[in-house]
Amino acid sequence: MDPKKKAITAAVVGTALGVGGLVVVAMPASAGDAPKLPQVSAEDLVQSVVTAKPAPFDGTVTVSNDLGLPKMATGAVPGAGALGVDSAQVFSDGTGKTKVSLTKGQAQETIIHNGNTVWDYDSKTNSATKTTIPGDVATKRNSYEGKAVDPSTAAKELLAKVRESSNVAVDGTATVADRPAYELVLTPKPTERTLLREIRVAIDSQTRMPLRLSVLSNGTTAPALELAFSKIEFADQSADLFAFTPPKGAKVTEKQAKIDERDKALANEAMQAAKFVGDGWDTVVTGKVPADLVKAKQQAQGEDKGADVQKMLSRFAKRVNGPWGSGYLFTTKVGGAVLTDDGRFAAGAVPEQVLYEALGAK
Repeated sequence: MDPKKKAITAAVVGTALGVGGLVVVAMPASAGDAPKLPQVSAEDLVQSVVTAKPAPFDGTVTVSNDLGLPKMATGAVPGAGALGVDSAQVFSDGTGKTKVSLTKGQAQETIIHNGNTVWDYDSKTNSATKTTIPGDVATKRNSYEGKAVDPSTAAKELLAKVRESSNVAVDGTATVADRPAYELVLTPKPTERTLLREIRVAIDSQTRMPLRLSVLSNGTTAPALELAFSKIEFADQSADLFAFTPPKGAKVTEKQAKIDERDKALANEAMQAAKFVGDGWDTVVTGKVPADLVKAKQQAQGEDKGADVQKMLSRFAKRVNGPWGSGYLFTTKVGGAVLTDDGRFAAGAVPEQVLYEALGAK
């Protein structure tokens, strides 16, 4: 996909798919008797998760979903490709070095972060990319990369986002990845207008690391989104795990990460235009796709192809209109997004009417 088209579409629907950082989903709760653990208050449990020291581990994450995405959307929408991951093996040394192996059918992608070096190897194409990250760029990249396959990071982010607008309780215990865990449940307060019914986080009783993150939407009994470890072992990891040697015959590309001034300017424009309407569970992010992106795409591809993004959206989004204007509505079980014809967008884990109201908010 054209990077500019990808940037435009990601700005519009990325939040709807991510819903505050969630990308991958849904495996059934572990069977067996609930373990007996010492009682703990919800507040103390949340605080212990936030302050827990990262521990070295290796674990297997099973990935599936029940988002209700149109089949064509998983191939056309940036971010939806992550939903096609069958499983992930995650290694961490507890100090920032990570290795993630993603299995997609018969292919496997391996991503290794080791200091200022990132290797990304794709077994399907037998190709590898080695990226060297300068210190100033590494700080920014490390703040968001690698979160899609880590239940611990995703859970901590969600706790921070919805804690104040939620009723929080400890709802018994569970066994996850053969480890005893507390079940923390967050439900939206009555004033919240959201498609979500509750968020459940299974927290390891010993390390206080989240082991399973489940999101349930209104009108369903099974999780719409879940990210969970099926196996996990807390132990020191060998330094060799975080070193990479390309296989024989692999095509290797080397590059240095940098912050492009043009991309930086476009990002700043988008950030300045974006605003949050509401807070907590019914937060809607609104903004406008930078006009410069659209102009650049038209100049590169010709004026007659300037509507490619809208043509793509029309394949899996509904045409809608109202006092706010007209555009396309994209929905899943956990949220939605609207892209207007004049480039404005609104996205959140809310009913479509709340999206429309946000577009009209001053």
